[in-house]
Amino acid sequence: MTVPLRAALYLRVSTARQAEHDDSITDQRRQGEAFCQARGYELVETFVEAGASATNDRRPEFQRMIEAGTSKPAPFEVVVVHSFSRFFRDHFELEFYVRKLAKNGVRLVSITQEIGDDPMHVMMRQIMSLFDEYQSKENGKHTLRAMRENARQGFWNGSLPPIGYRIAAAEQRGAKVKKKLEIDPLHADTVRLIFKLALEGDGQSGPMGVKAIVTYLNGRRIFTRGGGRWGVGQLHRILTRPTYVGRHEFNRRGKTKALKPDSEVVSVEVPPLIDKATFDAVQARLRARNPKVTPPRVVSGPTLLSGICFCADCGGAMTLRTGKGGRYRYYACSMKARQGETACGGRSVRMDKLDELVADYIADRLLQPDRLEEVLASVLDRRQDQMGRKREQVAELRKRAAEAGTRLRRLYEAIETGVADLSDPDLKDRLASLQALRDRSQAEADRAEAALTRPAAQAITPAMVGRFAEVARQRMRIDGGGGGYRRDHLRALAQRVEVAEGEVRIMGSKGRLLHTLVAAGGGKPGVAEVPSSVPKWRTGWDSNPRWA
Repeated sequence: MTVPLRAALYLRVSTARQAEHDDSITDQRRQGEAFCQARGYELVETFVEAGASATNDRRPEFQRMIEAGTSKPAPFEVVVVHSFSRFFRDHFELEFYVRKLAKNGVRLVSITQEIGDDPMHVMMRQIMSLFDEYQSKENGKHTLRAMRENARQGFWNGSLPPIGYRIAAAEQRGAKVKKKLEIDPLHADTVRLIFKLALEGDGQSGPMGVKAIVTYLNGRRIFTRGGGRWGVGQLHRILTRPTYVGRHEFNRRGKTKALKPDSEVVSVEVPPLIDKATFDAVQARLRARNPKVTPPRVVSGPTLLSGICFCADCGGAMTLRTGKGGRYRYYACSMKARQGETACGGRSVRMDKLDELVADYIADRLLQPDRLEEVLASVLDRRQDQMGRKREQVAELRKRAAEAGTRLRRLYEAIETGVADLSDPDLKDRLASLQALRDRSQAEADRAEAALTRPAAQAITPAMVGRFAEVARQRMRIDGGGGGYRRDHLRALAQRVEVAEGEVRIMGSKGRLLHTLVAAGGGKPGVAEVPSSVPKWRTGWDSNPRWA
């Protein structure tokens, strides 16, 4: 008795509207079930993608089907689709997933495009997928052209409107309902308040910056349309969006989020929420204040602790803030700066005070020969153990190479004396095997022995530690205003600084410290690289410095 093949049915339409109003899914299901019955397939599961493009694999049901089809054992041997375009409209992606399924013994079968598995039919499938991809791109061009024309006529194209607006039916054209934006009374006042705070303040202070407005809204539980807290970037986009003065820009960005040329942008008239004079005044203030709406370049920044200083409460980075026109400089919690006290109570510390505290502690406490030897003792012990194991490994490899060489010499002697016949294929294989074992063992022994002589494995002498500590302390004292030279040497010794209430925690990696010491060769400390791990050399949190 022949066991029927198990099949999965994959059904897809491109948009949610088609899924609601079109009978394509129903028709695909009917034809798929009839096809499986006619071929004697056992239909075990149906995957329905109601409204998803086939130009990419960001489809939940598609991914669920692929996961099932590549599991071991797979619950089905065949995936049935109405046409290959239902599966994918991208030539490369279609072939990728067809081969991925085939590796697990699962075939892709089309109801309307039946082909075999021989090279000619594979070529036919690839040609059909190229046509599907071309048709998809052409459809995209025509759709975009129609949407641009729709926008020119003042209608909305269906995306989520900006906060303060909602979508409303405008007119009926045949079976289609044209829509426009109208003011949403539920959130319009929030937008007006944001502009008022930016231009006038709340009556108790002058005009507010972006961060102050975020703090104001979050502190008074005035949430976003989705019920979340406000952020700096989100609020900055509202303050700079021309939609609120009655001019919405359609097709400003493409799928890659890159800006398009002005010639491709269509302006759509919408009801204004803010008058143009207010909008222009806010733009002038924003340009004058030059707000930082993107994260700073903390790795290459000029401040001493940028990129390694964090708030102990929320884990957010402590970034540079200034006051009084730049006369005062502080490290402040970025979470509090972006989202206000609802995100983190936060704190700020004078930059010069924290810089000197950290630098002095490292210079006076860590960079003492006795302290360095204590910190590195366990690491050096582990290194010695590793070196001992490597020496044992080298000895074992040398022994294997010598044994293989001895056996080879015996075989050569047997051949020379006529005891063994070189024409014997088994003897040839044995000779080749022993030669390979000898050469491989010798090569591995040479590599392991070379590793023992590298600088990282050399012995750390007290004199080396003393010279390193002296030079490093000198480097920590120079460039008192901060900056790159002093910063690089500090980061070779510490990779994380946490600012808590009443204390500062300085953390570093023992392995990184040893690497820096060895790289210095007893002279100049090595330049720090970008930190890549959470440090461990002060795990007890004892003797932490205090700040008032």
